[in-house]
Amino acid sequence: MKPNPPPAASIKLHMHGFPAFGRRLKRLRRSVGVKQSALAHVMQVDQATVSRWESGAQTPSPNTQQQVFSALGPARCDDSALKRLVVNSADCLHLVEEASHKCLAYSSSRARDWKTSQSALLGVSLWQFATEEIQSAEAELDQEGWWDLHTPSPKSFLTSEAEHDRIRISAGQIIWERLYLSDGTPVRLVSGRRGNAA
Repeated sequence: MKPNPPPAASIKLHMHGFPAFGRRLKRLRRSVGVKQSALAHVMQVDQATVSRWESGAQTPSPNTQQQVFSALGPARCDDSALKRLVVNSADCLHLVEEASHKCLAYSSSRARDWKTSQSALLGVSLWQFATEEIQSAEAELDQEGWWDLHTPSPKSFLTSEAEHDRIRISAGQIIWERLYLSDGTPVRLVSGRRGNAA
């Protein structure tokens, strides 16, 4: 019996990794107060390798990118108040770790929009479900200096609809805003109007 192949969305992440990986890594690493040498020790590479990753001179495999973000994640605080605000919001919104797009919380309105339960995607990287417009907007962040700024201006754009096995993305406006967890981890609040909204 053959195993089922992975969905196309997850293949995309595993083949290409994250746009602007180095700048994304540098923002996260500095925000959580980890030195390059400490990250290098955990990843079993030398400090020069981490430096090359951050400068963009070298890009690790998508699998290594995920491992790096996971290595920077274990000490994260719960930030239950922020998550509770998101979960109980009447607005259609969700909160993700900015580097990995790992879903931290989402409102019941967002769960209905995604056609899923309010817990099914917690801890899952949503990058694998990104539409072409979301991928393009993410790629533009580097050119706009997003990763260099502590608090960049909100990013607004339109996306088309997409249907995946675990989630449905509705067409409409998306707004990205950077926030920080209490431990310094940059997160992204994602909100916006959907095509069928009034």
